[in-house]
Amino acid sequence: MTRPADLTSVASGHDDSPGPLLAFASRFMRESRAPRWIGNLTYLIGFLNIATGSLHRWRDRLHPVTEWVPGAFSDAAAAGTVVAGIMLVLLAHSLKRRKLRAWWTAAVLMFVSVGFHVVHGPAREPLALGLSLVGLALLLAYRRQFYALGDPTTRWRAIWAFFALLVLSLCLGVLVIAANHRAFVGGWPGLWPALTYAAKGMLGVSGSLAVRTSRDRSSDLVDAILLGLGLMTALITAYLALRAPHRQAPLTPADDARVRELLARHPDSLGYFTTREDKQLVWSESGKSCIGYRVVNGVMLAAGDPLGDPEAWPGAIKAYLTEADRHGWTPAVLGCSELGGTAWTRETGFSALELGDEAIVDTTTFSLQGRPMRNVRQMVNRIRRQGYTTEIMRVRDTPPEIRIHALGDADSWRVGGTERGFSMATSRVMDVRHDPDAVVMLARKEGKVEGMLQFVPWGADGMSLDLMRRNPRADPGINELLIVDALTRSTELGITRVSLNFAMFRSTFERGERLGAGPVLRFWRKLLVLGNRWFQLESLYRFNAKFQPTWYPRFIVYPTTRSLIRVGLAMGEAEAFIVWPKLRLLAHGSRR
Repeated sequence: MTRPADLTSVASGHDDSPGPLLAFASRFMRESRAPRWIGNLTYLIGFLNIATGSLHRWRDRLHPVTEWVPGAFSDAAAAGTVVAGIMLVLLAHSLKRRKLRAWWTAAVLMFVSVGFHVVHGPAREPLALGLSLVGLALLLAYRRQFYALGDPTTRWRAIWAFFALLVLSLCLGVLVIAANHRAFVGGWPGLWPALTYAAKGMLGVSGSLAVRTSRDRSSDLVDAILLGLGLMTALITAYLALRAPHRQAPLTPADDARVRELLARHPDSLGYFTTREDKQLVWSESGKSCIGYRVVNGVMLAAGDPLGDPEAWPGAIKAYLTEADRHGWTPAVLGCSELGGTAWTRETGFSALELGDEAIVDTTTFSLQGRPMRNVRQMVNRIRRQGYTTEIMRVRDTPPEIRIHALGDADSWRVGGTERGFSMATSRVMDVRHDPDAVVMLARKEGKVEGMLQFVPWGADGMSLDLMRRNPRADPGINELLIVDALTRSTELGITRVSLNFAMFRSTFERGERLGAGPVLRFWRKLLVLGNRWFQLESLYRFNAKFQPTWYPRFIVYPTTRSLIRVGLAMGEAEAFIVWPKLRLLAHGSRR
C-alpha cells in the first residue's frame, strides 16, 4: 500500500540543506518587537484616556500621569479624552499586526496631540509635548515595519462594530454618570434612568435628569462625553459601512478545475478537501503547485500538504509566505504529512509538532477474520440480523430523491448543531455538480435510510472519508456496519485504499496507557480523556483502531513557540471545536 504521498517523488532535486526561503521566513520567527511594544503602549494610553476622561476622581489623581502620556487631554476636553481612548484601544491590535492604516491613524493622532500641547502652551506641559514629539518620531522611524494591508472584510463588519460600540458606549456612559452622580438632584438615579440618560445623551438630547446647581460643570462634562461617544459610534459605523469591501472571492470555477487537474496527476489523501468553497488559493509562480488556506483571527491557516508537483512546493510556500507578509498574518499549517512537514521546516525553518495520525486501510487485505476483529465482527453480524442492509454507489448514480432526503437527514442528524471540519471535510452532501465521483454508502432498515457515509476521491484507486452521519435513534453498531461494508465493497469500484478519520493525539492515548508510561505522559493523557467529554478525541481514536488501520502521522507547522497558542486557537475555531457565540441576525455574515 502506498503512503498518502510518495516519499520518493520529492527526493530528486532536494537535499537536507536549508532552503532558499529561510532568510525570507526568518522575519516570521525573529520579527521586530517594535510594533508589538508600540501596540501594547497604545493599549495603555487608551485605557488611561478612558479612565482619566470618565472618572472625575481618577482625573484628579492621575493628573501628573496624564502629562506623561501622549494623547491624554486635560479635564476640559474629557469627552475627547474618552473618545480618543476608545479609538486607541481599537487601534492597538492592528498596530501589533503591522497594519499600514493603523500606522497612519496613530501618526495623525500623535501629530494632533503635539499640536494640542503647542496650542495650550509648551511651557505649561513640556514633558507631555516632549514625549509626544518622541512618540511621533518613533512612529516615523519605524514606519517601514508597518506595511501590512487590511484584512479581507465585508460590510457585515460595520454591523458588528455598531453593536460592540453601542454596548461599550452605553456602559461608559453609565460609568460617567455614576462617577459624577453628585451633580444631579437625588444623586445616583438608578440603572435604568442612567441608561436612558446615556442613550439620549449620545443622540445629543440632555436634561432628563435635574442638575443640582448651574455652577457645577460636571453635568456639562457628562453631556459632552455622551455626545462624543455617540458621534464616535456613528462615524466609525458609517466609515465601515461606506468603504469599499475587500472580501476575497470564494473558490472560483477556474481554480477548482486547476486543483482537480493537480490532484489527478499528484493524488493526496487530503487534497480533495482543498475544493471547500471557504478556502482561498495561492499558486506557485510555475502554476504547478498551490496551497489552500483560510484566515482565522489573523492566522493564515493552510490544511494538508501543498498540492501538485513536490518539486514546485517551495514556490507555493514562497507565495504563501508572501501573502501572509503582505497582510500581517501569522502563517501556519494544519494536518500536513511527514513529507509536507519536512518540506515546510526545511524551506522555512519553522517548527513542526505531531498532532495526530491519519488512519488508512488497505482494502485488498482487510478482513473481519481473526481475534483482533472479533468485537467488530460480532457487532456487524448482530446489526445485520436486526434487518440493516447497505448499498454503495457514486454520487452521480444516486437518484435525485435520495440526494434531497440526504441533505435534510445530514442536517438533522448532526450532533451539537455545528458543522465541523476544515482539513478533512468538504461541507457538501451528495453534491452531484461538484462531487460526482464521490462514493456514498447508505444503511437502510425497512427501506428507510438510517445512516450514511460519504467518501471523496483520492486519486483513481483511493477515497477519503468526508461525512459520517447516523440517525441518533438507530441501533448501535450502524457506523461499524457502514465502515466494514465500505471497506469490503469498495473494491467493486476499483478502490484499494481508504483514509478514515484523523485521530488527534493518537500516540498519547496509545502510549499513555502502556506499562512504563512516565508521569508527564500519563497526566497529559488524563487531560485528553477529560476533554473527550466535549471533543470525542479518545472515542474517535478507538473507533478508528477497530479496523486495524496503518497510522500515518500528521503535523502542525508554526513559526515560533510564542505563536503556538494563537495558532492552536485558530485551528480549534477552523475545525469548529471552538465556537464563539454570534447573533442570529448575523449568522450568515462573513467573519474572517
